[in-house]
Amino acid sequence: MTTLSIIIVAVFCLGYFFIAIESVTKINKAAIALLMFVLCWTLFMIDPSQYIPGIAESGKALAVAEVMERHLGSTATTLFFLMGAMTIVELVDQNGGFNFVRDTLKTRTKKKLLWRIAFMTFILSAVLDNLTTSIVMIMILRKLVENREDRLIYAALVIISANSGGAFSPIGDVTTIMLWNKGLLSAAGVIMEVFLPSVVSMLVPAYILSLSLEGKMEVKDYGENERVQDHLTEVQRKTVFFLGVGGLIFVPVFKTITHLPPFMGILLVLGVLWTVTEVFYSRLSGEEEKGGMQKRVTNMLSRIDMGTILFFLGILMAVACLETIGALELLGDGLNKVFDGNHYLITGIIGVLSSIVDNVPLVAGCMGMYPVAAAGDFAMDGIFWQLLAYCAGVGGSMLIVGSAAGVVVMGLEKITFGWYMKKISWIVVVGYLSGMLVYGVQRWVFF
Repeated sequence: MTTLSIIIVAVFCLGYFFIAIESVTKINKAAIALLMFVLCWTLFMIDPSQYIPGIAESGKALAVAEVMERHLGSTATTLFFLMGAMTIVELVDQNGGFNFVRDTLKTRTKKKLLWRIAFMTFILSAVLDNLTTSIVMIMILRKLVENREDRLIYAALVIISANSGGAFSPIGDVTTIMLWNKGLLSAAGVIMEVFLPSVVSMLVPAYILSLSLEGKMEVKDYGENERVQDHLTEVQRKTVFFLGVGGLIFVPVFKTITHLPPFMGILLVLGVLWTVTEVFYSRLSGEEEKGGMQKRVTNMLSRIDMGTILFFLGILMAVACLETIGALELLGDGLNKVFDGNHYLITGIIGVLSSIVDNVPLVAGCMGMYPVAAAGDFAMDGIFWQLLAYCAGVGGSMLIVGSAAGVVVMGLEKITFGWYMKKISWIVVVGYLSGMLVYGVQRWVFF
């Protein structure tokens, strides 16, 4: 690596350190992430010819702008998906759409609630995606659990279960979607061989967390909330629910049919739901109309946590700079040489790294370094690609900023980086290694 590359990596590491100690410095993580983004690309601009061969001095600015715009376009799809999903889920929730899910989960026993949350999150994240599922479950948790300490444990379990559930599903996580679309995994192959390790990676942490929960809790009174939701009829509420949740399930189908990015499907669902709810609320009058105004999409949009969105923007664009200078590819190549092609060690370390930097560029780098082969470990559904799907998905739970689900839950529940690392990270590591062990045994016995 050149001196400039080392400086860029050092700036990223320093910025990440300050994000990690946010609870100490009291500086919002979004501010640090934006500084990382700008500083990394400013340093890149000093001598971009190192990374973009063949550019003349006069065309330097244009070449860098094109590279940044390409990465920004990719990042924007994630941000639009996030904003659309958050708005849809908030709209369904505000209109009582998730009441039946809440009623299914509701129990006075803390441990029973933990297991119900674990399994429901795991299943939903495979059907929808881990990001959307995390938002839904946190919304429900807010209605079920008043004690903040208990709710933080449940929220951490939501992150773990959502990432584990997304790892075995071809539509459950961005990285599995990438591997599936590239032809490195088949839907049947990844479900059949990665399902059991993913279940174990959820069950082990859930059991450990259950040991810290004892006794019963107060069940909240929802009477007042239910009265607020009476602006719509029962049929209208069910319509909002089925359009919202059904639309989220339809997003991967829309992508398969049209080959358009997932955020287009999310925006389609949001547009339909927005139109339908506007029709419903336009028919209200008097006091009902005033109450209904609070639940319109225009009001929901104002509730979006822009701090989380900007944090996402800063992190993803800073990582894009590392990808552009070749740091991630160099790291992956180095791992391959040091560990002599041991897929378990290489993908295991990639999983750990995915909790530090975004797993999308890591997986993208691996896809570029290891082209698909006709046979062997790098063929479709080969050991390497299945382990990569598992490790990149589940490994993101080790740190709260290691996955989209973690970042969203962190913003919604105001969980600090330090609390999660101290209380939860080691538990995730135990589940992560247990799942890898199960995969190895399963592969040895059955395949």
